[in-house]
Amino acid sequence: MGGEHAPPPLQAPLRVSCSLSVRLSIFPLPGAILFPGLQLPLHVFEPRYRDLVGHALAKDRLIGIIQPQQSKDGAPLYEIGCVGRIADVEALEDGRYNIVLDGESRFRVLREIDVATAFRQVEAELIEEPEDEVLSSVERAGFEFEARRFADMQGYSVDWDSVARLDDETLINGVAQIAPFDPASKQALLEVPDLKQRCELMIQLMQFFALRDDGDEIVTLQ
Repeated sequence: MGGEHAPPPLQAPLRVSCSLSVRLSIFPLPGAILFPGLQLPLHVFEPRYRDLVGHALAKDRLIGIIQPQQSKDGAPLYEIGCVGRIADVEALEDGRYNIVLDGESRFRVLREIDVATAFRQVEAELIEEPEDEVLSSVERAGFEFEARRFADMQGYSVDWDSVARLDDETLINGVAQIAPFDPASKQALLEVPDLKQRCELMIQLMQFFALRDDGDEIVTLQ
């Protein structure tokens, strides 16, 4: 799709005000989601998405990250994505870009706009996010237990002392964003309306993954 993404660093969430309707230039990326308050590094190499980045830099630095429902050009989009603001940019000599997006607000696609640009654009409404979401101590402990087991199974090296210092929202959304689940599962995590439900779904997915005989296979949410 003209871009590559790397696991984002976890950081404290940002809060932005939401308007009712916006016009967004979108970057459809299978398997990539972004949450408000988190970051998504991208290497942009395809000409139309280089145009998209140039357009965003000249306008408002905003790009809509959303998954297509199929990995093919022009595929229908999922309903929910996230607005990212270009926070850091490296323009390479051959026209490619390395950028880092700061997640600002989830959005819901209202309609796709017929445009002359090489990149797609949509009319969308921004989703008002719940504020100051927290988990109970039991919910947090249950998630960390499953996350440790999942990480051990995958052979990940994790600084658990640093994890323990993360607030609930950064922890849950950060793991949801980088977890190696299939696109449909990641989309389901993005669409969950609140942190407690997202935590519950993450635990279910990690438990399902742990029950598989071959941990290298991708988890599919039915």
